[in-house]
Amino acid sequence: MIFEISDTAYIWLKAAHIISVIAWMAGLFYLPRLYVYHSTALRGSELSETFKIMERRLYRAIMIPAMLLSLIFGGLIIYYLGREIWMEGWVIVKTICVVLLVFFHFSLGGWRRAFERDDNKKSEGFYRKVNEIPTVLMIIIVIAAVVRPF
Repeated sequence: MIFEISDTAYIWLKAAHIISVIAWMAGLFYLPRLYVYHSTALRGSELSETFKIMERRLYRAIMIPAMLLSLIFGGLIIYYLGREIWMEGWVIVKTICVVLLVFFHFSLGGWRRAFERDDNKKSEGFYRKVNEIPTVLMIIIVIAAVVRPF
């Protein structure tokens, strides 16, 4: 342990991490679903413009802050647990998956900007497939952190 905090403070830190991760994951699940529907809307239509507003607000007001808080609280937990924790395989697997989630998050942001410019080149089917990525990563992360199989 690198610094001392009370058991109560540590539990609150973990709760804050879980809450922020839930908010982030909700956005990671929902934004690609919006893209599925947006990709079928006519460019410039009222529906398309409505999707743009929904997507921008979800990404900027919920997903970015939730991602940052998830990373901050998770980083503080890892810091609290000390360097030895990096010797455990589950932490490495979880970290790799979190890095992939961050990459996916920023990919969603790029696709959102393409929709914003009415320049989406991806199909409804593409967004249906990528919608599964955060689910798979979440399952791996939860199993790694809770079951700790390695």
